[in-house]
Amino acid sequence: MIPNFRFMANSEKHSITLQVNGHPYQLELLPWVSLLDALRENISLTGTKKGCDHGQCGACTVLIDGKRKLSCLTLAVMQEDVAITTIEGIAAEGNLHPLQQAFIDKDAFQCGYCTPGQICSAIGLLNENKANTREEVQDLMSGNLCRCGANKGIINAVMAVKQSISHE
Repeated sequence: MIPNFRFMANSEKHSITLQVNGHPYQLELLPWVSLLDALRENISLTGTKKGCDHGQCGACTVLIDGKRKLSCLTLAVMQEDVAITTIEGIAAEGNLHPLQQAFIDKDAFQCGYCTPGQICSAIGLLNENKANTREEVQDLMSGNLCRCGANKGIINAVMAVKQSISHE
């Protein structure tokens, strides 16, 4: 006989409010729903991509209070009272974010699937102010995989924005 573990005892939906790209979203979610799934399936923000769904590729990277976070490994119900920024919230007043423009200028993408996660990760990286050399950018962006091989362009884009910030 299999014991009754009651692991479904907490299967009630929770009412939460997520602040995404400056807008509040009231959601009813099961406790195990990832932030990635809440963004894509409940809020219809599909710019954040589902890659490996195991935190190994970085396609799902978003910003939480300005810091890089893998949304596939983040429980949505634990994200109240934080500012969540997805790729859809990066541009301001119809103008591309400097990193978005740098990705275009430096030919930093091919298929584009990883690009939203790469850009969010790069913004978080610049917010951390840790990457000062190409090697540091390469190391600190290593959690975001580009299977097309646009890594050189990605690093060039991040360094271009880093240099423009340091010259201001």
